[in-house]
Amino acid sequence: MRDGVKLYTAIYTPTDKSEKHPILICRTPYSCSPYGQAFRPMWYSHWMNYLREHYIIVVQDVRGRFMSEGKFVDVRPFIEHKRNKTDIDEASDAYDTIDWLIKNTTNNNGKVGAFGISYPGFYATMCALSGHPALKAVSPQAPVTDWFSGDDFHHNGAFMLMDAFGFYSGFGKPRPALTTKFASGYNLHTQDAYNKYLNINTIDSLSKLMGDSVEFWKELCNHPNYDSFWQARNPRNFVHLIPKSCATLVVGGFFDAEDCYGAINLYKAIEAHAHNDNRLVLGPWAHGYWARDSGLHLGNVWFGTATSLYYQTHFELPFFNYHLKAKGEIGDIKECNTFSSGDNNWKSFNRWADTSTATLQHITYTNMYFDVHNSLSLQQPQIYGAYDYYLSDPAKPVPYIAEISASRGNNYMTDDQRFASKRPDVLCYESPVLEKDMALAGPLMANLFVNISTTDADFVVKLIDVFPDDFEYTDSSYAARTKKYPMGGYQMLVRGEVMRGRYRRSLTQTIPFVPDEISEVSYSLPDVCHTFKKGHRIMVQIQSSWFPLVDRNPQNFVDIYHAKPEDFKKTTIAIIHDRDHPSKIVLPIIQ
Repeated sequence: MRDGVKLYTAIYTPTDKSEKHPILICRTPYSCSPYGQAFRPMWYSHWMNYLREHYIIVVQDVRGRFMSEGKFVDVRPFIEHKRNKTDIDEASDAYDTIDWLIKNTTNNNGKVGAFGISYPGFYATMCALSGHPALKAVSPQAPVTDWFSGDDFHHNGAFMLMDAFGFYSGFGKPRPALTTKFASGYNLHTQDAYNKYLNINTIDSLSKLMGDSVEFWKELCNHPNYDSFWQARNPRNFVHLIPKSCATLVVGGFFDAEDCYGAINLYKAIEAHAHNDNRLVLGPWAHGYWARDSGLHLGNVWFGTATSLYYQTHFELPFFNYHLKAKGEIGDIKECNTFSSGDNNWKSFNRWADTSTATLQHITYTNMYFDVHNSLSLQQPQIYGAYDYYLSDPAKPVPYIAEISASRGNNYMTDDQRFASKRPDVLCYESPVLEKDMALAGPLMANLFVNISTTDADFVVKLIDVFPDDFEYTDSSYAARTKKYPMGGYQMLVRGEVMRGRYRRSLTQTIPFVPDEISEVSYSLPDVCHTFKKGHRIMVQIQSSWFPLVDRNPQNFVDIYHAKPEDFKKTTIAIIHDRDHPSKIVLPIIQ
C-alpha cells in the first residue's frame, strides 16, 4: 500500500493463455485462506462460474486481519480529501491493490471487477469509491452500510443483542501478530439462548463477559446515538464519488436478517447521488443465500423455483461478463429486479420504490387502519376513545422464535408467528379474507399513536401473511426437500422491524415519553416484494420486545448500555386507534 503496509493477497490465474482475462477481486476480513499453495474450494459456490469463464480471481485479507499487516479498524471511515500517504482508508487500499494487480498480474485484460457479501460487501463499496480507472464493475451484496440505522447491530437505534455479542466475542478480539487462525467466540454453554441472555440480564453484564480487549464493543456501548462516530462509517454519504465508468449491481435478500437495509438503501443512495449504471437485484433470500443455496425455500416457505441459481446465471454472471469481457448483453437485467414471494415470480421495475414500473403498473401507498375487534380496515376509524393495550414486562420478553435455539438462525424471517399471536403482550389486527390478490412492492410505514405508563419503550411491528386453514403445498418436490409442517393457518412473517421509542423523532437525539400522554411513533420498515394471495388474510402484530434478537428496553429513560437490573420496569402500553389518532400501517400496493 502507499504507506508501505503489505496486504496478503491470493491470486488464482487461469492456465489458458489464448486470451487476456479480467480480474475479479474480493477483499475480506474473514480470511483469504487457505494460505500457501492450497487451492480455495471455489467449486462449493457460484465462484465456480468465474473459473469456467477464466477470470483471474483475487482474494485479499484487508488491513489488519489474518496475514495482512497494519491495524484493523471496523468499517473504517472514508477520507474524501486525502492529503498524503498516511491518509489511508479502505478505498485507498482498494486503489493500490487494483493498481498493483494491473501492473503485475500476467495476462490480464486491464479490466477489474469487485464483489463481496456482507462485510466484504462494504469493501466492495469502498472499491467503487476508489475511483481507479481500471475498475469497471462492482457488486456490493448485502453490504454493511449503516450499523446504527438498520444493518447488523442496530435497527432504528435498538441494539441487536444476539448478533452483536455472538459476532464480536470472537471477531472483535485483538490480533497481536499475523495469523491464519480464527478467534473463537464466547460459548453460551446452552442450547437455550433466550434463558441464557435473560439470566445474564444487562448489557453491562455482557460487557464483563466480553472483556476489556474488544475495542469495537466498547465503542458500541459508548456511542448510543447516531453521532459522528456512526455517521462517518456510512458510505452512503460518499457515493456521489463513484465514477460514471464504474457500473454497480447491488444485491440483497428480502429475508436477510443482517443487511437487508444496507442493500436497499445503498442502491437508493447511488441512484440519487451518482451518475453511473446502477442496478438492483432483491430475492427471497437469507443472508448470502443467493451465492451458496438453491433458493428453493426458506424454512417452511416454498418459492417454487431455484431462485439462487436463476440469479447467478441471469444477473450476476452476465453483469460481470458484459463489463469485464465485453461478452453477451445485459438488456434482461432491468433497473430493478425483485422476486415476489407469495405469487413466486420475478418482477422488474424502472425504479425501485417509485410510482411507475416497467409494465406501467402503479404503486399506491395505501393506509390500513387498526380498528375495533382486532381488525384491519381500509376505512379510517370514526369512533372516539378506541384503543387496545398490553403489559410489557422486561422479565418476560416476547421471544422472536417458538423453538429453543442457541444461535439466531435465518428461518425466523419467514417463520410461523402463531406462537406470538397467542401471547397477551402481542396485539393482532387482521383483515377479512382477501377476495383478490394484493401485491406489494416497496417500503412500509408504521404510524402508531401510543400511550405508555413509563418513559421509554420499544415498538415491534410485524406484517404477516395468514394462509388459509386448509392450505398445503401440492408440489411434490416441496415434500421431498423440506420437512413436513402444518401450513394450514400459517402466519408467515413478511416483514418485522423494531423502533426504540426514544428515537421516534431523530436517531441523533433522544427524547423520553411523558407517561400517560399520547405520543406518535412513526417509522419505516425495510422494503418488501410480496403478494398476499386471494383467500389469505393480512395481519399486523404489535409488541414491545423481540428477545434475544433485540436487547430489552428497560422501559425507563436511562443509559441502556449501562443500565442496572433495578432500572427495568413494567409498562402498560396502549395503541390508540380512534378518529383523532388513527394508528395504521401504510402498504405499497401495486394496482
